This record gives sequence, C-alpha cells and structure tokens, in this order.
Amino acid sequence: MTGLFYDVKAYLKAKPEAREEYPFKPDVPVFKVYGKMFALITEQQGIPTVNLKCDPDHAIELRSIFESVKPGYHMNKKHWNTVSLDGSLPIGEVIRMVDHSYTLVVNGLTKKDRESLELRYSSSDLYGLMSGSKEAMIEKY
Repeated sequence: MTGLFYDVKAYLKAKPEAREEYPFKPDVPVFKVYGKMFALITEQQGIPTVNLKCDPDHAIELRSIFESVKPGYHMNKKHWNTVSLDGSLPIGEVIRMVDHSYTLVVNGLTKKDRESLELRYSSSDLYGLMSGSKEAMIEKY
C-alpha cells in the first residue's frame, strides 16, 4: 500500500466519533459515525481505493472530471463513488471528498445525535473546513 493509502486511512479514523469496523472481510475497513458508514477502503487490481458517500449530482460531476472517480464498487452507484488512491488525484481533493461523505452522514443523523456532535466538536472538525492538520497533509503531497 502507498503512503497516500495510510494517510487517507488515518484521516478517516481521525474524524469525530469515527469507528473502524470489519463487517465484510478482515482486510476491508469500514468507517462509521454513530453506526452509519461514510467510507470503506479496499483494493482493486492492486490499487487501493476508498468508497465515499456523495450527493448524486456531485457524484456525476466528479466522475466526469476525474478518471480515478468511478461509481461505487459494490455500492449504490447513485450515492457512492469509488476513488482510486493511485496518486492521480490531488490529496486536497481526496480530503474534500472524505469531508463531503462524512458531512452527508452526519447531516442524516437524528437531530439529537447531530446536535450532540455539534456541541462537542468544532465546525471545521465536523464539516471539513480547512484546518492545520489537513493543510499539513496537503503540503506533504
């Protein structure tokens, strides 16, 4: 696996209240917040990939712009993208896609759960406004 794979995995794990689980296979981590999946990492033809939730219209846009963004593999192709972590996408774009996925899931939580998160974490941690740790990761690539 590449350094990008490990950096993306670490970023997923660092999202507020994120949990790493292995419901499918021991080598396929699934990342959830309050029991709802926002990412899944796997490998396709030797290339690490991450499946991320996405607004349907935005998913189509991203697929038309980036060759390494495809409809979600083994997922609802309307709401999920599979993103190749082959280095062809700028890390900032991958981070933005992770933040978008996480935000969609958080916004879909019950009001009580969402407000609980909003009371305990900053907007930038929850909703992905650029923070120092993200900027440091972007500079690395």
